[in-house]
Amino acid sequence: MVTIPEAFALAFQYHQTGRLADAEALYRQILAEQPNHADALHHLGVIAHQAGHHDLAIALIRDAIALAPSNAAAHSNLGEAYRMIGRMEEAIASFRRALQLKPETAEIHNNLALALAGRGQLDEAEVAYHGALEINPFYPDAWNNLGGTLTEQGKLDEAVSAFRRAIELRPGLAEAHNNLGNALKHQGLLDEAVTACLRAVELQPEHAGMHSNLVYMLHYHPAQDDSMIAQEQQRWNRQFSDPLKPFIRPHTNDRHPGRRLRVGYVSPLFWSNAITFFLAPLLEAHDHRSYEIYCYAGIKRRDAITERMRKSADVWREVRTLSHAQLAECVRDDGIDILVDLSMHTADNRLPAFARQPAPVQVSWLAYPGSTGIEAIDYRLTDAHIDPAGQEEHGPGGQAVRLPDCWCCYEPIEAFPLVGPLPAAQKKIVTFGSLNQFWKTHEGLLHCWARLLEAVPESQLLMICPEGQLRERVHGLFAAHGVVRERVELVAPCPWPDYVRLFERVDLALDPFPCTGMTTTCHALWMGVPVITRAGRQAVSRASLSLLHTIGLPEWVAQSEEDYIRIAAEWAADLPRLAELRGTLRSRMQASPLMDAPRFARNLEAAYRTMWQRWCAENQFGHV
Repeated sequence: MVTIPEAFALAFQYHQTGRLADAEALYRQILAEQPNHADALHHLGVIAHQAGHHDLAIALIRDAIALAPSNAAAHSNLGEAYRMIGRMEEAIASFRRALQLKPETAEIHNNLALALAGRGQLDEAEVAYHGALEINPFYPDAWNNLGGTLTEQGKLDEAVSAFRRAIELRPGLAEAHNNLGNALKHQGLLDEAVTACLRAVELQPEHAGMHSNLVYMLHYHPAQDDSMIAQEQQRWNRQFSDPLKPFIRPHTNDRHPGRRLRVGYVSPLFWSNAITFFLAPLLEAHDHRSYEIYCYAGIKRRDAITERMRKSADVWREVRTLSHAQLAECVRDDGIDILVDLSMHTADNRLPAFARQPAPVQVSWLAYPGSTGIEAIDYRLTDAHIDPAGQEEHGPGGQAVRLPDCWCCYEPIEAFPLVGPLPAAQKKIVTFGSLNQFWKTHEGLLHCWARLLEAVPESQLLMICPEGQLRERVHGLFAAHGVVRERVELVAPCPWPDYVRLFERVDLALDPFPCTGMTTTCHALWMGVPVITRAGRQAVSRASLSLLHTIGLPEWVAQSEEDYIRIAAEWAADLPRLAELRGTLRSRMQASPLMDAPRFARNLEAAYRTMWQRWCAENQFGHV
């Protein structure tokens, strides 16, 4: 007869070798005979955690801890289960208790750091990672995770070194290559960034998120064009979308073309960030009599903007811990008629859920202008400025639906100061500014801005630029054009109140290209700072063009680099006209369709209704 210790040893062996069903069955047999077997409860909880049943895992592991409160591993695993469902305070408390019991365990220090970083306590997370590495300096996961926190802190040189150390210790660690690519992107080293991301995809071709990161990064590279990006999107489709086609099932939604529709929005960013300046006003302006609004929120953090958007939804679902398959089933069970992807190929996207086609009509919008390339997405929202008539409207990633006026609406949902006087009126020196994320900057763009400073003597440039060796590279490039260091002020990324006040020091904003601003362009205009943009052929190079046309400033759109410099120089030479424009930009925006959320919502709802009626007509006999 097998004793309980022997049964537990066998169950643990099954567990360690991946035979989870066999291990679970044995753990349950042990508990049937000995309900207070703490180790069996603990490890059964670990299996539940591995299966994604985190609430069950928490209950089981807490029962185990009640029986054996000195088990450091149980406290650590409880912390992991809490961390996975976003209960960071409880996770941190569990990890700290585990460290009291077993302080020399590098893995627990690492897990504590992950929880601290998840709660935004980056300095404390950095200390905890170093604690792990003091115990085990050959711990590649800790080096990789440390690099992620350093990247968030803007310590890019240190982050790159940490990622390279992780790769040195474990060359096949795909996540470290992917994260290295992101850090290099933040430094504007796009060739190296793309190379690192390509390596990540080679090492872990089954990871949809890493491949999406590569696709997204290509949009920033000045040497890429639509055909190159489309090729990588097609590769993503072959790897992640095509295998899911057998899981697509017929839809049973009521096919009445005029009924109230259920519209679902999917995003990990239902909190204060760049897209919520456009999303929050739309959600509040929706006609809830004709449209029932569902929000599928994969959020890692919550704030006041989260609560504002939650109140605007008819149904709010927290879906961060759901797998792509589980999310697709949730959408299907909710009977969503039109499902809208707000992430596209950006971080934490849910494109594999969309590939399962859980809703009859699927749409992409807002993350960036352009297409996802995903065949299961039927439409992409745009406008006639981003996608002029005559360009290809169909293809993988959805038919282009051109909204009237503009593809988005804007509301300054954060606190902004009043528009102040033109800085140059007091300084007698024109200050150009680029307050976009530095990763939209590249060497060719910096050369253009250096030429502009040459064309406008004594003018200055204020730009966002992370600290580190990158700054010397930037100053060196301007020096090659004879622009002295004092004329180029580099400012580190900073908290919102400090960031928004930087616009008070800028006379004219310089839009990056080929990937232009969107949120930053709106912020600049709201602060009275006109934006000079250069329109290209790709959709991502025409967002600012769309915004400027919508508020009636098409003359600020350049068609070439020479035109860009000419427009900037001409306005810099006419300070009275520039000051007059500064004083009227807010009222101009408020009077335009860009800030008319009800008008935008009606336009968007009309587009949704047309999409739905088309689907009903094509599927009136129940065939999908």
